[in-house]
Amino acid sequence: MARILVTGGAGYVGSHVCMALQYAGHEAITFDNFSTGWHDAVLFGPSFEGDLREFRQVLAAFEKFRPQAVFHVAALSDIAQSMQKQDLYRAVNVEGTRNLLEAMKKSDVRKIVFSSTCAIFRPNVTDPLAEDAVIGPSNIYGDTKLAAEDLIRGYEESCGIEYVILRYFNVAGADSQARIGEFHRPETHLIPRAIMAAAEQTAMVVNGNDYETPDGTCVRDYIHVEDLALAHLASLEWLDSGRQSDIFNLGVGKGHSVLEVLHAVAEVTGKKIPHTFARRRQGDCSVLVSDGRKAGQLLGWVPTRSELRAMVQDAWNWHRTGGYAR
Repeated sequence: MARILVTGGAGYVGSHVCMALQYAGHEAITFDNFSTGWHDAVLFGPSFEGDLREFRQVLAAFEKFRPQAVFHVAALSDIAQSMQKQDLYRAVNVEGTRNLLEAMKKSDVRKIVFSSTCAIFRPNVTDPLAEDAVIGPSNIYGDTKLAAEDLIRGYEESCGIEYVILRYFNVAGADSQARIGEFHRPETHLIPRAIMAAAEQTAMVVNGNDYETPDGTCVRDYIHVEDLALAHLASLEWLDSGRQSDIFNLGVGKGHSVLEVLHAVAEVTGKKIPHTFARRRQGDCSVLVSDGRKAGQLLGWVPTRSELRAMVQDAWNWHRTGGYAR
């Protein structure tokens, strides 16, 4: 059994990672400032309330729990917001990562699994993106995650902190038993927004229907959050087995447009999705699809729950519980 510090463990992805760790026999310690996370999501281990921007708080968590490794999930991740609040995103996503790495260095913790993003790649490349695809973020969020990647690589060179960087594509779904799920205020992600529109029969806004795609709406590669969590366990095993630091894209290699997602939500819920079209959001691109073969070949990671209807069904089941507002 390993003791793992999970930054952002009270958030959507982080809570599912903590769940996967507990099921695998590890101890997950949530580090979160609860600005966007939820106390009700901390079901799978102890928690420590702290802010990555405060080095002393980060170090205090290491001194209290003495983890053997870190899963760094915490981040600000709203692309549109990042374009308006650049300083905040750099403070949390970049300087927060620096504080975490410094605390690891001081505490002699030498393994980190980092949640990165496909937003680091150059936009509007229609082919599936492999790990060596051209880098070129089109938004501040992607820029800050790339800067965090660079920091992590630098700390390996300077003090031997080994890493696995996981570049997420679009995460969706919920715990199959509907105990935890995706719950943001305000909600910015497509599937929960569509589910809310279906449940409340209120119109949602689709940003852009003039992209270079078959139906004019953005195409994204969706991955079930439980599959994503299992990739973190595979990454820990990778590092524990003494293999070298590496980077893996996490996606299924197939994209779905916004309108395809709305159709799937309508099928699962049995309700129409009222929607209108508006102009594109700043920083968005037409297509983001992963070439995830490397993760399969080297990590042995194979997504098994990432079919679109299954993800929507789990998200719908979670929504019907009332989420963390219940």
